[in-house]
Amino acid sequence: MVLYSFIASLFTWGLTALGSATVLFFKKINKNIMDGMLGFAGGVMIASSFFSLLNPAISYAEEINIPLLIVVCGFFMGGLLLFCGDKYYENKINTSSNMKRIIMLIFSITLHNIPEGMAIGVSFGSGDIINSIALAIGIGIQNLPEGIAVSVPLLREGYSRRKSFFIGQLSGIVEPIGAILGCLLVLKIKILLPFILSFAAGAMIYVVITEIIPTSQSNESKNIMTLYTMIGFTIMMMLDILL
Repeated sequence: MVLYSFIASLFTWGLTALGSATVLFFKKINKNIMDGMLGFAGGVMIASSFFSLLNPAISYAEEINIPLLIVVCGFFMGGLLLFCGDKYYENKINTSSNMKRIIMLIFSITLHNIPEGMAIGVSFGSGDIINSIALAIGIGIQNLPEGIAVSVPLLREGYSRRKSFFIGQLSGIVEPIGAILGCLLVLKIKILLPFILSFAAGAMIYVVITEIIPTSQSNESKNIMTLYTMIGFTIMMMLDILL
């Protein structure tokens, strides 16, 4: 089962890399396209926070009779961590607001990929192969726009296409690690999983609200950017229902 978990998580990491590879095919991306991608990624991240993180956290908590307050606390603490990090960057680190946003974005997506990898490992460790494969496919597909969400802002900030791709795909490398840990420690991890999943959801929602959506809405065509966000959310919702 550990091997299956590892292979499945390599698939999800590969789709993160595929999304990041978008920047390899463009020398320069138009601001409208970038803002549209950010808006789309924001919708995907909001949907992922609920369908891939919060909803499973609630289900796991109910399954093992853990108070749902744990999920609430995890969600709030995930956002609080990035809030504190935001204040730290403002007071201690001399960096542009754009770079600060990118650092927070990379951190939040990488953070949420850890429990996603664990969820794959736990699923395979429980012995339900069919549902585990469906879960890995769903997580992998959502990783495509997440790879874009990391690499495109780096390209806009002046990084080379290769470096933007490299950093973008690195955000998904933690999934195989999480998958192996989740499978090996499936019985113990189930106790911690509701908190870990909700913690990652809180971190992601914080970044979407404070950075991703406001940046996409700086575009003159705000209404169109909003539609991109709704499209991203709708696609992730449909994938959750289908898979």
